Amino acid sequence: MDKLALMSGALFLAADIFAVTSLAMPDWITTEVGGSTRLGLLQSCLTVYNRPSVCYTPDLSTEWWITLISILSGCGCITTTLVLLLASLWGGATALYAKWVGFAAVIFFCIAAVMFPVGFANQEIGGAPYQLPNSYQVGISYIFFVMALWTTVISELFASKICLPHF
Repeated sequence: MDKLALMSGALFLAADIFAVTSLAMPDWITTEVGGSTRLGLLQSCLTVYNRPSVCYTPDLSTEWWITLISILSGCGCITTTLVLLLASLWGGATALYAKWVGFAAVIFFCIAAVMFPVGFANQEIGGAPYQLPNSYQVGISYIFFVMALWTTVISELFASKICLPHF
């Protein structure tokens, strides 16, 4: 395995960790109005003025379901890419397949990045598609997701470089 393949694998692993971490935390959208509200794709938490935090599984809008499914699909593609890159250590053309599965991960993450802001129009937030109200802001989970997206794009560039014909 050459240095580019090693770098690509390390970046794909980092992207997978960023994406899973973003899903695990309920900090996609946050606000401090009337206490603390943290909205996430798998879990949301409310804290009303120094009371214990109450967490629940949210009823996701269609846009956020598409976002969740796209991120999970992207994580599956990244994991498959890592397995294919590891298999390329023992020879074979699996690095070529890793490149295309990694590209599918980029597509899934891009779909999620476009669909998530459409969900700002949901009832809890009260915004409009792509327009978050002034009292709300994106949280650290969304930032981790964006880091996962960009890390996947960069690692795909390295993976594409691996698969170029050598003249």
